[in-house]
Amino acid sequence: MGIDFGERRIGVAISDPTQILASPLLILERAQSQSDDHVAILDLAREHHANRIVVGWPRSLSGRDGPAAQLVINETRVLRATAGQDFVVDLHDERFTTVVAADKLRQAGSKRVRTDDAAAAVLLQAYLDGAP
Repeated sequence: MGIDFGERRIGVAISDPTQILASPLLILERAQSQSDDHVAILDLAREHHANRIVVGWPRSLSGRDGPAAQLVINETRVLRATAGQDFVVDLHDERFTTVVAADKLRQAGSKRVRTDDAAAAVLLQAYLDGAP
């Protein structure tokens, strides 16, 4: 399962059972607390029989960790602790995922404004494909 953490929304994507193809699943509106967000994510992972959660790591173009990356790293640590032994939680570089997702949606003729779940699918697909 792929996760794209945002300030107001969380994009969620899922792969097929063979872990070859990633698809957008849904967009979660941020809850009142981070722990509520994490419970929702873990519930979705269980519902979709995921064993791994891949979190988008918003590194800068230079490859450094700026403030946004640090927030995601910290939130991923908490998610990992909450998940315990039930799920593997990995970070994966998400540079350009939102741009790629918006471009793909535009090419497909979509009028969607929110791309959070599509960006999560781009991230998850890159992870599945073994892209750095």
